[in-house]
Amino acid sequence: MAFKDMVEQDQRLVILRSLADVNGTANDSILNKMLDAYGHKISRQQVKTHLYWLEEQGLLTLDTVLSTDVATITDRGYDVAQGRARVPGVGQPRPGA
Repeated sequence: MAFKDMVEQDQRLVILRSLADVNGTANDSILNKMLDAYGHKISRQQVKTHLYWLEEQGLLTLDTVLSTDVATITDRGYDVAQGRARVPGVGQPRPGA
């Protein structure tokens, strides 16, 4: 697997785990800050691209308020964040993490 693919998979996992940690809902700006905290310094547009991809996979839903995307994790997304389900394109948490 290419390094770029591994990084993108981890970014998507960080988004899902962040949503799970904040009671399921956050906007793209907060998620961008969470990614920064985990060492992923990416643009807000890249965050939005991940959010749209995760929505297509049924792992979260998106609502747009003004120009801000608000993500809400789905049950399936929560299972992936916790390592109970696997979706190609999303990293897996370490056992016990």
